[in-house]
Amino acid sequence: MSESASATPGRPGDATGAADAKKPGFFGRIILFVRQVIGELKKVVQPTRNELWTFFLVVLVFVAVIMTYVGLLDLAFTRLAFWVFG
Repeated sequence: MSESASATPGRPGDATGAADAKKPGFFGRIILFVRQVIGELKKVVQPTRNELWTFFLVVLVFVAVIMTYVGLLDLAFTRLAFWVFG
């Protein structure tokens, strides 16, 4: 995943250590980050039309269920508050 992870400076018994492994500069780290982001974006798979429709319906049903649950809780707490405080 990381191109800079191949060098492991600071190991016990490593005579060359930090002298051989140079940390990339500020702009080098930015370029490395952009390369890694582009590499990860190339792995993204677009859903098919049927998958997209299925995902949409699942989200819609989930939101409706949560809205109903929260609405019923709101109704119950409202009635409880009116019962307690008159």
